[in-house]
Amino acid sequence: MKKDIFINQTNKETRIAIHEDDVLVELYVEKPENIRIVGNIYKGVVENVLPGMQAAFVDIGIGANAFLPFSEVEGDSPLLDQDDDDPDDEKPAGSKSSHSRGRDRHRDSHRSSIPKLRTGQEILVQVIKEPYMGKGARVTTNISLPGRFLVLVPNADYIGISRKIFNNYERRRLRRSCQTMKPDGFGLIARTVTEGKDDETLGGDLNNLMDSYKRMEKAIKAKPGPTLVYKDMETVSSLIRDLFTNDVQRVITDSKAMHKQLVSYLKGAAPQLYNRLEFYKGKLPLFDAYNVQKGIDISMSRNVRLKSGASIVVEQTEALVSIDVNSGKFVGRKDHEANALKINLEAARAIAQQLRLRDLGGLIVIDFIDMSREENKKKVYYELRRELRKDRAKVAVSYISDFGLLEMTRQRIRLSLLLSATEECPVCHGRGRIMSKAALATQIEGWFRRFHSQKREFRLQLIVNPELAKFLRSGRKSVVRIIQWQHFVKIDIVEDESKNMDEFRVFSKKQGKDITDEY
Repeated sequence: MKKDIFINQTNKETRIAIHEDDVLVELYVEKPENIRIVGNIYKGVVENVLPGMQAAFVDIGIGANAFLPFSEVEGDSPLLDQDDDDPDDEKPAGSKSSHSRGRDRHRDSHRSSIPKLRTGQEILVQVIKEPYMGKGARVTTNISLPGRFLVLVPNADYIGISRKIFNNYERRRLRRSCQTMKPDGFGLIARTVTEGKDDETLGGDLNNLMDSYKRMEKAIKAKPGPTLVYKDMETVSSLIRDLFTNDVQRVITDSKAMHKQLVSYLKGAAPQLYNRLEFYKGKLPLFDAYNVQKGIDISMSRNVRLKSGASIVVEQTEALVSIDVNSGKFVGRKDHEANALKINLEAARAIAQQLRLRDLGGLIVIDFIDMSREENKKKVYYELRRELRKDRAKVAVSYISDFGLLEMTRQRIRLSLLLSATEECPVCHGRGRIMSKAALATQIEGWFRRFHSQKREFRLQLIVNPELAKFLRSGRKSVVRIIQWQHFVKIDIVEDESKNMDEFRVFSKKQGKDITDEY
């Protein structure tokens, strides 16, 4: 598989695109006002403990309180006033982290006991999910510090090896190396990129991690909570650290500052990958030159066309993500069942790609075209699962129901593309539709009826958008004329382009003020 990373930097944002076989599969957008906080470690203060929710809320000093489920609280080590993960897609094999063991105990015993948490208590937490749609960040007390090759886990005692290292000899070698260099009171996880690395390289990475841990300890003692005690790399650097592996052919950036920064990082962390870094000097925008922008435009649309002429429609709501598969312009030459199978298989591949690209999480419901044969349903189900293996996020997929619906859940890795690259419409507030002119005219009539029942004022100004003003004046029985005759009031319509299409304001000349909200 051909894999490329493109980095476009402007004054307002940084965009990182990942191509696999010249197809856009992941896009990260980082803005100066919305810096990534996943991986950051905070000395927080427990605001309240809610046994009914099996969770606590922790003030970490960044707006909304962070959410700490009891299942993410492990032992007493993070409780700073007591007497005394591995990152991304990489799971330790052979040994379980304290994080994993804690979750297993939670599932096995269905425990309902409350950890030793109390209001006002200082606690060390690490962000595992970004704040989302007004909700605070999700945090854990299972702290880990990721490096280029190793992950350092304080208050643990185990060795973990990435499951993506398949060679048994290499796994044993890395386990022996990690066991030799592992500090007391710490766990170590060997990441995928450790394969083939010598002890000197791993030792250097471990020394850097221990230095970071010591700096974090000093920060913990220096200031009371809530405060940031460890900051993970920014998005670009963390992606290079985590994703710039041997299967990446090249990393191309159009920013001289970013190129210089990455050169400095790679010379120390991965010199063998240095020659794969390129600085783009072309006249066309970087994303246009490598056909990235086209993939972004498709990902921003609710309707995604497939090569066959069929399409999928992606609707993101508060409760779930719904995806509808339509036959569209597809004209098959076989029977309905064969046509439905062909479209559904193509749609399954496109859906897996769009879920990853848009980073859609939570409950996802897919409405495939109806198929009657059980073997065809199985083909579509297994095709979707096969494509989802390329995704770094955790997914769970159920079988296609009798109604032709497939339900699945997907872990959200970052802020979805829709939220990071778009803003809510100030007119429709995300609904996609606004009140019709006729409905708004009825609302205006109701306002004047309420006003007339309480006041005797005969000259008012109605301030509206020019398009709405035209509608209110149109016809022999115009809305304004009818209101004036019914309520014996003179209405002067004032056109204001700054007003939204579904907005109106009423100004009293007598009182010299806006009286819309009073009636």
